[in-house]
Amino acid sequence: MEILHEASQPKIYFDRKFNCQVAKILPGEFYVTSTDMAISTVLGSCVSACIRDTKLHIGGMNHFMLPGNSDVFNPLSASARYGSYAMEMLINEILKRGASRENLEAKIFGGGNVVESMTTSNVGKRNAQFVIDYLGFESIPIVAQDLLDTCPRKVVFFPKTGKVLMKRLRSGGVDREVLEIENQYSKSLGQTPVSNDIELFD
Repeated sequence: MEILHEASQPKIYFDRKFNCQVAKILPGEFYVTSTDMAISTVLGSCVSACIRDTKLHIGGMNHFMLPGNSDVFNPLSASARYGSYAMEMLINEILKRGASRENLEAKIFGGGNVVESMTTSNVGKRNAQFVIDYLGFESIPIVAQDLLDTCPRKVVFFPKTGKVLMKRLRSGGVDREVLEIENQYSKSLGQTPVSNDIELFD
């Protein structure tokens, strides 16, 4: 098992409810694993892609803040906060583990209009459209999605089975720490129905 991240190491804990280890990722982080565990995050305006090889059961999740890339001409400034870099790094790491591109599938979440400082720039909507377009360009099928709206979301992804649990959160019940991180990111940077095997949980 290998942890992949941009800055800080994701928190890993044992969840009695799921009876497995869970890696909790924050904005700008991603995690890939081939073991029987879960990856979780809480999304506001951000988007997460859950991608896995359906035959080898290798998969991972990212959590990015803005569509596009930080600086395509300067790799040193690349950041997993940006969609193109976060998607490229996640897919490449899954493929490095032995996955085949033709066996990949994706489930995508987030893009809610919940962060006040990002409302006028429609970042949530732009993030959602970006991830749809990116996966289409890469010919990776989107088999499930829950995007846009005004609610934050908690997402738990099990790469081994492909199962996703998702909870829509009330604004008052959202992880304040995560929304504060999204707000901090947005300031420092200057600025649909549930389908298939996504399962809502309490």
